[in-house]
Amino acid sequence: MISPEFKAVWPDFRGKAVSATVKNTPYNEDLWKEIEQLTEQYRATYTPDTVKEIVPIKATRDAYRKFGKDPSRYRPSNEGLCRRIVRGLPLYQIDTLVDLVNVISIRHGYSIGGFDADKFVGDTLTLGVGKPGEPYEGIGRGLLNIDCLPVYRDAVGGVGTPTSDNERTKMDVQTTHFLALINGYSGEKGLQEAADDMVRMLKAYADAADIEVEDYK
Repeated sequence: MISPEFKAVWPDFRGKAVSATVKNTPYNEDLWKEIEQLTEQYRATYTPDTVKEIVPIKATRDAYRKFGKDPSRYRPSNEGLCRRIVRGLPLYQIDTLVDLVNVISIRHGYSIGGFDADKFVGDTLTLGVGKPGEPYEGIGRGLLNIDCLPVYRDAVGGVGTPTSDNERTKMDVQTTHFLALINGYSGEKGLQEAADDMVRMLKAYADAADIEVEDYK
């Protein structure tokens, strides 16, 4: 799942894959009560400057630099979400699965890819490094320059980076087969807690069944 070129640059990477059969909905009131509570706690704890020092966020930024990408220009999604909250802006409300992934990312600090697994082509995802001119359409961002970005690929091409997942494999309200990839650029510590929290929330808010959690490195 992880390419040799990626391992050569960032050998300490660890990941958790969480998959499940789910029922997505446009909005979940109980989930948003949890999000609003977390938002209040977060704003009382962090500032835009201290967000960058959260261990998984700092490690993701350091990895970007090592791969050759500017983390301030191509901001990782975990940092972007957290900065949005501490700046006093509301979290985007998309749908239950997307909102759930976002809250796990904020609470635990990880960049997390959330996918509709039925939209993948082929049986394997590989984590590699973006190439110059490689086509990639980020969700809500249009064409994204993924040269030197970490990127998950299926048989067709890129599906996810820490900056933005791809339009082609994004979740929507029809999604029934969910896959989340929790990216541990800071190593293994804290990953299990994030995965356990995701499993809890999937059961509570998306009627999840057939849940599987796998390690990859």
